[in-house]
Amino acid sequence: MNSLRGTTVAPRTPVQQAALLVGAVFLLVGVLGFIPGITTDYDAMKFAEHDSEAKLFGVFQVSILHNLVHLAFGLAGLSMARAVSTARTFLVVGGVIYLALWLYGLFIDHDSAANFVPVNTADNWLHLALGAGMVALGVLLGRRRLVP
Repeated sequence: MNSLRGTTVAPRTPVQQAALLVGAVFLLVGVLGFIPGITTDYDAMKFAEHDSEAKLFGVFQVSILHNLVHLAFGLAGLSMARAVSTARTFLVVGGVIYLALWLYGLFIDHDSAANFVPVNTADNWLHLALGAGMVALGVLLGRRRLVP
């Protein structure tokens, strides 16, 4: 345990560390989405339209809304990493949301107004990996350990 100004602070559990890391990555990706050069065709970025041609790293279609969602998930992860129960909730519920976004991206017409986020095929498969990874981290690392 660490002592900071007379208070005892418990070390972070693995699920808290995972939520902190995932939150930090989302925050970083949200910021990078607003940086020209890292985001190609930056001048073609729209707020929330399927024809936003901006692409993070030249691969993942982004919009202002898409970047704001990443920033919000990042802030949520950093905030919720403070406690074991909320860290687990962030990972599991956030993962389920990303799995739903993956399904949404699979079934909508990418050239229609329904693709308001927007997403492309690369986004869809990244959302699958993120969702599955977050749920797995939340479930596996969030298990209660019996004290011998």
